[in-house]
Amino acid sequence: MEEKNDLIETNFSGLKPFVQSKKTTLEQKIADHKAWLQTLNREYPNENHPFKVAVYIRYFNQTKHENYLDVEKQDMLDRIESYPQWEFKGFYVDTGAKAPAMEKAPEWCRLLEDCQNGKVDLIITRKVSSVSSDMMELIFLARYFASLKHPVGMYFISEDIFTLASYYRDDGKDRNNFFPSPDWKMLPDDEDIKGLIE
Repeated sequence: MEEKNDLIETNFSGLKPFVQSKKTTLEQKIADHKAWLQTLNREYPNENHPFKVAVYIRYFNQTKHENYLDVEKQDMLDRIESYPQWEFKGFYVDTGAKAPAMEKAPEWCRLLEDCQNGKVDLIITRKVSSVSSDMMELIFLARYFASLKHPVGMYFISEDIFTLASYYRDDGKDRNNFFPSPDWKMLPDDEDIKGLIE
């Protein structure tokens, strides 16, 4: 008769394994994030408003595509072209896996100047951490853009956040209320997921 080892669980009772791979943990975080997004009210940039649209990209070739930047640009163009009232104003591309301080991102600085000069009133980017990893900096940016003579909105595709949505008008004054919930967290930086998406 086989001896039972009390240290090994052989009954798959639905308990989480003690050791999880980084990929499994990340996949679960993403799944949880997507499920949570479904619980939120949504407002998007109006497809009938004649937005002057800029696309901001933080380029870090972390994917299986050798021509990631070309693929990303084409994806963004395809999205924008589906809105006939929108006018595409150009790509602004900074490099690096993580967003540096704003003043060290030359293309972001050029985009800010174009927003101030009324050349752009909608910025589309892949995710929040492409712009900044500092939540207070992001809140400042959103408030600043909203206060311009011709307000500028930022739309973050992955997190599905539009900074000119009506539910941000008052909440922009409070860090705890600016993001969709007090426990809201940014998606991981590109360098943290590099090995998981190849």
